[in-house]
Amino acid sequence: MTTQIPVLRSVNVVRYVTPLREGGSLPAIVEADDGFLYVLKFRGAGQGVKSLIADLIGGELARVLGFKVPEIVFANLDSSFGRTEPDEEIQDLLRASEGLNLALHYLSGAITFEPAVTKLGEQLSSRIVWLDCLLTNVDRTARNTNMLSWNRELWLIDHGASLYFHHSWDNWEEQSRRPFVQVKDHVLLPWAAHIEEADKEFKAILNPELIRSIVALVPDEWLTGNGIEAPPEERREVYANFLITRINSSEIFVKEAQNARKTLI
Repeated sequence: MTTQIPVLRSVNVVRYVTPLREGGSLPAIVEADDGFLYVLKFRGAGQGVKSLIADLIGGELARVLGFKVPEIVFANLDSSFGRTEPDEEIQDLLRASEGLNLALHYLSGAITFEPAVTKLGEQLSSRIVWLDCLLTNVDRTARNTNMLSWNRELWLIDHGASLYFHHSWDNWEEQSRRPFVQVKDHVLLPWAAHIEEADKEFKAILNPELIRSIVALVPDEWLTGNGIEAPPEERREVYANFLITRINSSEIFVKEAQNARKTLI
């Protein structure tokens, strides 16, 4: 598989279309100055920029591994954007999100993937489970699959609940070698019969240079403030080292996934 160093475009939000109330952080459909619709993830919501960082890194890692992921862009929100918004909750969110946010291209007409209706093959299921074990993504469950069916293809969305080590930086190295026990709740685990094959395939792709090129996409302003004293480059290095260490120790989370699967079949 040929991989390319990712490059993200920047757009300016020009119109707030509608909120997506099913999201815990109140994402919204917006229109940008390039004429396209996007699902906007607000820096002022939920876990703030950490959710955006996880979504960016997770989404672009998924893309270089060959998964379908909507285009991710940086979305600028002007300070005057929310002045005419009548909903106070949304207005507060817009004001708290002025500046650089994250957005995914809106897949019009896409439907939520339902594993009870459409079965994925064992190879694809195994590859997705491996990715989520790497990212420690707790949000790919039957309750919320974060997968869409669009144009008869499977698309992965919303990796904002990944990389939860960054909510407690002090022991990141220890966390990088931990098994992903939440894999027992993964919606695709029953069909993930080839995780070792996925492990071999993906470890050959995700070299340190590629990992660092993806982490380098994270803007400086998302890595400063909120009590963070370390410079942005030092934070990026932690993200990169966490992922590199986790990949090098992947047998730990592969074994955990295999053991969890045995209890289901």
